[in-house]
Amino acid sequence: MNASFRPAGNVLSELNRLQNVLDQVFRPAERSSIRALAGDGFPTLNVGTTPETVEIMALAPGLDPGSLQLSVDRGLLVIAGDRKSQLPEPGDRVSVYAQERFSGDFRRVVSLPDDADPGKVDATYRDGILRVVVAKRESSKPRRVEIN
Repeated sequence: MNASFRPAGNVLSELNRLQNVLDQVFRPAERSSIRALAGDGFPTLNVGTTPETVEIMALAPGLDPGSLQLSVDRGLLVIAGDRKSQLPEPGDRVSVYAQERFSGDFRRVVSLPDDADPGKVDATYRDGILRVVVAKRESSKPRRVEIN
């Protein structure tokens, strides 16, 4: 087999990736804020707020929870870790025609709003979803003021 030969699946997946990048550059979707910027990163994130919390859902199936690292520093929430490959080791009888599932080290950064309390962060990982809940500061919540 020629060393420069690449299976068609790799070429096609690379062309699809390039098309997606070009689509994002020349036809950007309407965005409501900088926090809504979508990317090709892993894990895929959903970020939202309630009156009491900021909630981040990281869609990350197939991870060992022990491989996840979560930190909050200067208004940034950082989700990092490593996703092991599920592919068999290369051998005489193994052929991989396409590999669309991400594997390797990853890091995602989420900018938290000013009213988020970095001292009150709760994280759970269940059924392939990392759920991070950051409480809002008490001083930022509306309160009723009595009139004398």
